[in-house]
Amino acid sequence: MLSIFALPLLALSAVSTTPPAHSTSPVLGAWYASWHATQGFPLSSVSWGKYNTLYYSFVIPTSNVKKLSLDGLNGDLLRQFVSDAHSHDVAAHVALGGWLGSVWFSSSIATSKNRTAFVKTVTDFAHEYKIDGVQFDWEYPGRQGVGCNTISVDDTANYLKFLQELRQNTVGASLTVSAAVSLAPFTDASGHPSADLSGFAQVFDYITLMNYDVWGSWSKHVGPNAPLNDTCAQSANKEGSAIAAVKAWTAAGIPVGKIVLGVASYGHSFSVSPSAAFKSGTKTLAKYPVFDASKQPLGDKWDDTSSVDVCHVSHGPGGTWRLWGLVDGGFLTKEAKPADGIYYRYDECSQTPFVYNEKSQVMISFDNPDSFAAKGKFIKDTGLRGFTMWEAGGDYKDMLLDSIRKAIGY
Repeated sequence: MLSIFALPLLALSAVSTTPPAHSTSPVLGAWYASWHATQGFPLSSVSWGKYNTLYYSFVIPTSNVKKLSLDGLNGDLLRQFVSDAHSHDVAAHVALGGWLGSVWFSSSIATSKNRTAFVKTVTDFAHEYKIDGVQFDWEYPGRQGVGCNTISVDDTANYLKFLQELRQNTVGASLTVSAAVSLAPFTDASGHPSADLSGFAQVFDYITLMNYDVWGSWSKHVGPNAPLNDTCAQSANKEGSAIAAVKAWTAAGIPVGKIVLGVASYGHSFSVSPSAAFKSGTKTLAKYPVFDASKQPLGDKWDDTSSVDVCHVSHGPGGTWRLWGLVDGGFLTKEAKPADGIYYRYDECSQTPFVYNEKSQVMISFDNPDSFAAKGKFIKDTGLRGFTMWEAGGDYKDMLLDSIRKAIGY
């Protein structure tokens, strides 16, 4: 076991930090993006009967360790979310943090005093809103995320100490505690992926692998947003996948039955010239073509034309397309098949589809019912705990949700 974990584990050797036995039933979940409640996906649009867990996103840690923020949203929406979930026998969780909301995680758990205060803050919040679980969406302990996060080489060690203390709290012991994590295990004090994270297996009910955003506008080539597999890809095209991530996390001590696969109801767009999009002399879409990063296409109607993030950095269009946006935008038919005039490729290695509009020169990597079926089969065959989809509002007529549920056996 890594030396950074030795002290907390030895110090607590006389006190059990193992949470009480919670349900080990499969997780059939999705994140609910609260800001879309007024943009076409109110709580009444959720297919409650097809889930057993929903995660309200996001609740944000602040510079004040004693305060959490609903990011400008009225708490009444969260209360209604919890009420609606419970009325449908669905567990109501909150996702704490997120890509833009992880700025203060490191400092919130950096000292014993802060950890104790943060435990109280989280449990008081859970008690006030009557939530069933907390998911910590701190994607990169020990590494920089959005660009202005507080950070420490001791983040992973402190994270474990915090979770152990949370589990000793009466409210914390009764919560379902999970984490949304990157494809690589948490880093150790040297900055490398930790070899032994078995201590986290004692305090988390499960972790959710965020198997998406693997390729995007930051990449050198067009690639799959959410690859199931990359072990069959050339070495230059191995940026991560579900299969590789499960292997890495289980090797680090997280049981396969405590791993949930995060899946995406959206994709990323790229500006690709016809000369790069097609194999030479054909109309067959090429693999991993180059794209023009200076011409980021606008995504669907939920996409930001421009924004300024929490680090005060300006961004142009995100280029994000949800499945319903691909239908509305003319890339797919209402059956989620390629529309007339749209070129299509299904990559058998990554098990992901691509579409291309030669006129607009827009190529999109996304997920469809076929790729969700492949991921559902992987979940079932591998013995993973289940799936969580980002986000519930991105699907089209439950095509993705129905596909992955059926493949798992529901």
